[in-house]
Amino acid sequence: MKLWKQVASATLAWGFAASAALAQALPGPVVDTAWLAANLDKVQVLDLRGSAKSFTAEPEFDEVKGKKVVDEVGGHIAGSRLMEFKTIRVEREINGIKVKYMVPERAAFEKMVQAAGIDAGKPIVIVPVGMSLADVNDGMRLYWQFKLYGEDKVAMLDGGMAAWLQEGKPFVKDALVAKAGNWTSAADRSAQLFADSEEVARILDTKTAQMIDGRERPQFHGLTKRDYVFAYGHLHGAKPLAPDTIYKKDGAAIKLLSANTYRAVIKAQGIDPGAPSVVYCNSGAQSSMPWFILSEVLGNKHAKQFDGSLHQWTLEKRPLVGAVPLS
Repeated sequence: MKLWKQVASATLAWGFAASAALAQALPGPVVDTAWLAANLDKVQVLDLRGSAKSFTAEPEFDEVKGKKVVDEVGGHIAGSRLMEFKTIRVEREINGIKVKYMVPERAAFEKMVQAAGIDAGKPIVIVPVGMSLADVNDGMRLYWQFKLYGEDKVAMLDGGMAAWLQEGKPFVKDALVAKAGNWTSAADRSAQLFADSEEVARILDTKTAQMIDGRERPQFHGLTKRDYVFAYGHLHGAKPLAPDTIYKKDGAAIKLLSANTYRAVIKAQGIDPGAPSVVYCNSGAQSSMPWFILSEVLGNKHAKQFDGSLHQWTLEKRPLVGAVPLS
């Protein structure tokens, strides 16, 4: 009887501990709409948009081949907090040069998250608009910033708000009520996740990691460039990962591929998905999805993001290669 009581007591204690752990757990770095709908009371939903106006607007739909497809995202998931993408990256002075689009310093990011009403200890699900690759990159950029500053209880909603609306999940159009959160940064993982231009220069010399270019092929080959990048071409030795090979469309929603598919499609482009890697793009947004795929989906814990990317690199007058003749 005594042994039975000990076992029962231990089982009960394990059950309470397991329940508490499950209440705090996310199934992984990506959740789908069904999981989120069933677990809304256990998470904080952080809606990320280019403009706050649509947060209280009516969504618009089309019908394509008998299926309801989102035309314009509007409304939000009940209880959502809101961030606008333009606010999450800032200008920073680096070695006397003003570099745009950078991750805020740790204290500034902490204040930003608190101002959005996010609290410590409760899992965060980031919900991008989800209708374009840029939307998804924006969400994964914010995810990377959370991870950089020590937050592990964070996930992305696959397909974003577009998938939520297409699948008929409930939404509201209430005005956002201001709320102060108490989220704090648990760590600074810059050494693990952040590559600066000096480290990139060393890697190009020593070839100790593979450089992955997350831009479209015309930019990689120097046929086009963004106006805030001051030269054509790519980093010496970099391998391009074509953006149109790393997602699928479900109606209007951008969704992720399986881990097996990612592994194969990355290898097919001459990239080792398990090797030490630094991903870059024009300014550190478009490279967020390749980083997320390598690090979070495929488990490559030696993947970093070059935050300043080619904007900083060319501001510092460092060279690019591979630009084709334009005449």
